[in-house]
Amino acid sequence: MTAAKQTGWRAALISLLLLGCLLMVWHLATLPKESAANAAQDEYARLMGKSGGAARNDGFPGLAQMGETIRKELSNPFYDNGPNDKGIGIQLGYSLGRVGLGFAIAALVAIPLGFLLGMSPLMQRALNPFIQILKPISPLAWMPLALYTIKDSSVSGVFVIFICSVWPMLMNTAFGVASVRRDWLNVAKTLEVRPLRRAFMVILPAAAPTILTGMRISMGIAWLVIVAAEMLVGGTGIGYFVWNEWNNLSLTSVIFAILVIGATGMVLDLVFARLQKMVTYVE
Repeated sequence: MTAAKQTGWRAALISLLLLGCLLMVWHLATLPKESAANAAQDEYARLMGKSGGAARNDGFPGLAQMGETIRKELSNPFYDNGPNDKGIGIQLGYSLGRVGLGFAIAALVAIPLGFLLGMSPLMQRALNPFIQILKPISPLAWMPLALYTIKDSSVSGVFVIFICSVWPMLMNTAFGVASVRRDWLNVAKTLEVRPLRRAFMVILPAAAPTILTGMRISMGIAWLVIVAAEMLVGGTGIGYFVWNEWNNLSLTSVIFAILVIGATGMVLDLVFARLQKMVTYVE
C-alpha cells in the first residue's frame, strides 16, 4: 500500500471517529431530563385520569427524531402538494437550477473579460476602479434593485448568483492569463501563431488551473448566497424550505435541510476539484 493510500485510510478513520464523537455528544445532550415542572404535569395528568410520561424532551431534537425525519424526507423527496408543501428533491432542484444558470452566465461574461484584462494592461488599469468598487458589495444588496427592475423573484435570484459568481472568475482568469510564461508567448509569436489560436492553444491551457480555481470559489459563494436569497424572496428552493420549516416549528426538518445544503455544497466542490486536477500540469 502506498503512502498516499495509507494517509487516505488514516484520514477516513479519524473522520469517522470525529463523527462518532459528535453523534455521541448530540445523543447525550438531547437525552430526556426529569424536572420538577414535568413531574408536576405528570402528577396532574394522572389525577385527571390521563397517562403521563416520567421523562420528556421538548428541546433540541435527538438522534432518533432526526433519523425518522431523514427517513421520511428521503422516502418521497419529489412530492408536490402545493406551493408550500414540496419535497426536498424538488426544492433542491430549483436551487441548483438557479445556481447553474447564474453561474453559467457569469462564466460567459467573466472568462472572456478576464482574458481581455490579462492580455491588455491598458484595459486592466481602465476597468480596475469599477471592479474594486463593485466587487465588495454584498450580492444580497442587489436584491431589492433586482426585484424592482426585473419584477420576478426567480430571475432576481439568478441575477444575484450572477453578481456573486462573476468577480472570483474574472479576477482569477485575469491573473492566470497575465501569469502565462513569456517564453511560451514568445515562441508562439516567433511561429507567427494568430492571436485567436494563441489564446486557445497556448494561453487557455496554461491559465486553465487558475481559471478553474476561480470557478470553484465562485460556485462555493453562489451556493452560500442562494440559500439566503431564497429566504428573502420565498416561493421555492432549499432556502425557502428552511424558512418554511422554521415557520412550521419543525426543527428536525430545518437541521435535515442544513445537512442537505452542506452535502450538496461538498459534492459541487468535489466536482470542481476533480476538474481542476484534470487540467493541472507539472512544469
